[in-house]
Amino acid sequence: MKYRHEWKHEISYCDKLVLRQRLSAVAQHDPFAKNGKYLIRSLYFDNASDKALREKIDGVPIREKFRIRLYNYDTSLIQLEKKSKNNGLCHKAKATLTQEQAQAIVDGNWDWMTESNSPLVVELHSKMLGQGLRPKTIVDYTREAFVFAPGNVRITIDDDLRTGMRCTDFLNPDCVMIPPGEPPIILEVKWDEYLPDIIRDAVNLGNRRVCAFSKYARSEERRVGKECRSRWSPYH
Repeated sequence: MKYRHEWKHEISYCDKLVLRQRLSAVAQHDPFAKNGKYLIRSLYFDNASDKALREKIDGVPIREKFRIRLYNYDTSLIQLEKKSKNNGLCHKAKATLTQEQAQAIVDGNWDWMTESNSPLVVELHSKMLGQGLRPKTIVDYTREAFVFAPGNVRITIDDDLRTGMRCTDFLNPDCVMIPPGEPPIILEVKWDEYLPDIIRDAVNLGNRRVCAFSKYARSEERRVGKECRSRWSPYH
């Protein structure tokens, strides 16, 4: 299992404009984006005790969360993902789902999962039974992404965050989505073994500190309260 480094900063609109100008000069836009941007929709899983949410809020150093994700409402590519954190390092496992499989999970039809050829699908099914994981809420946002080959660096700027407020109708593009309070703008920087100085300098915003931000946690702010907001990370 290969882990990657990750920084997250909650930034201002002015910061976003500065970063966009800097990054456009030294990195490339994600070639899969349309006009440099794309929409991401994620369906997060949690149990009745909000296990994933509480571990995030409490800063548990080793944790995981499951989600189903699609891009630009394109149902031809739907992915099940498990994001694992280990003392500030990140790993993401993925498995492709068909539209019918994703809808079956949302509808509670899980018998097929035990026969899946994907270990990740089987693992999710096991934890749905053992930990009570269930589809919890939808989160939408717009992402602008840049890539830099040395160090396998990926820089993203996410904004227009919206939540379905407990809605799990993942494949319905007309699901009502609302901002979770004051919508944040999030800068994320991910890399393998090293972060090149040219990128480190480009994303340097002076006195900004790295924070442990979670879009899922922020989407739950109306229900749980402002404890869902960013925490300063002890790992950077």
